Amino acid sequence: MRGMGAAWQRVSKIAKAYLWSIVIWSGFGPLMAAQEKMRGLMDGIDTPYRRLLLIAGAWCMTAASLSPVIFYIVRRYPLARPVQIKRLAGYVLGAIPYLMVSVCIRSALLPPSDPATPTYWGRFLEGVRENAPLFALQTWDYTVVVVAAHAYEYFMRVRNQEIESAKLQQALAESELHALKSQLQPHFLFNTLHGISTLIEVDRARAKMMVLKLSNLLRTVIQDSTSDLIPLEEELKFAEAYLDIEKMRLEDRLEVSWHIERGTRQLLVPSLILQPLVENAVVHGVACSRDGGWIEIAGRQEGERIELKVRNSVRGAARSGSGLGLQNTRARLNHLYADEASFSFGVSEDGTASAILLFPALGSPRPEEMREEAAEGVESQ
Repeated sequence: MRGMGAAWQRVSKIAKAYLWSIVIWSGFGPLMAAQEKMRGLMDGIDTPYRRLLLIAGAWCMTAASLSPVIFYIVRRYPLARPVQIKRLAGYVLGAIPYLMVSVCIRSALLPPSDPATPTYWGRFLEGVRENAPLFALQTWDYTVVVVAAHAYEYFMRVRNQEIESAKLQQALAESELHALKSQLQPHFLFNTLHGISTLIEVDRARAKMMVLKLSNLLRTVIQDSTSDLIPLEEELKFAEAYLDIEKMRLEDRLEVSWHIERGTRQLLVPSLILQPLVENAVVHGVACSRDGGWIEIAGRQEGERIELKVRNSVRGAARSGSGLGLQNTRARLNHLYADEASFSFGVSEDGTASAILLFPALGSPRPEEMREEAAEGVESQ
């Protein structure tokens, strides 16, 4: 069955090649007939257009029957750099058998209607004698087909190389994205475990609760590890769960506010895109201050783009860090959106740090959410 399927596939491919060849060459028939009609009228000869169309059609069908063969030969033995003299000579000498076969096919398709040669074989030989002197035109047809076949082969090779290159680039980008996401997990885990370790001697019950929450958080990370994009709703839940753990450690020293437009919650965002920014705000903005501080997380849609903003207070001396979270965020946005996304981070003179993400809004908010947004405005939590 597999052999029959392969054979049928080859037959279908050959039939398709001949069909395309006939369709393309048939388009030249009416033009050639019209040209001969005009030339005849200029010479005072009024040959019926139907007769001229028949002659031109025989010429075109001859080229159409031989073109797929030449395309096949070129695909098997193309002229590539460095040019091989043997192949070049083969294509030059190939005009001879092409001429012979072309003369025979054209004579068979349209033998002359000469009363002196009423039999088909006689008219066929007469047609061969008439068509043989037209070797220049048929050699030109051969040259055009050979050049066209090489141009098509070159185009297909370049196209296939571009497709392979695109697939390779996509595979490299996916692997690099996976590597970037995997970097976040140990970094986030280290910082969270460090916070838990500070509570073990002071409040073991709270430390135990933090470990349980951390395990649930890590389970969510594992579940979303295969997805590059998730709904903003899920990303907000993860950020909120992380902040719950930090609130257990910092208590009243950490104040969190949310300002998320309803219509943005179903839009797709990179997974774990907020977590490193929120973590950076806690570790370098709030936890290092004796009086604590605040964090504000906002999200809104601007036309075809979504803006996520994480702001936090900065007091006292911030902890030094590697900056991995910010570098990772910028790299992931670049891989996912290229020049369509932007990321900025800065600290103002009033002691407020701001991290702003701007990237294409993928996914459509539900109509009811858009109506609620128009009626209620921005949701604050």
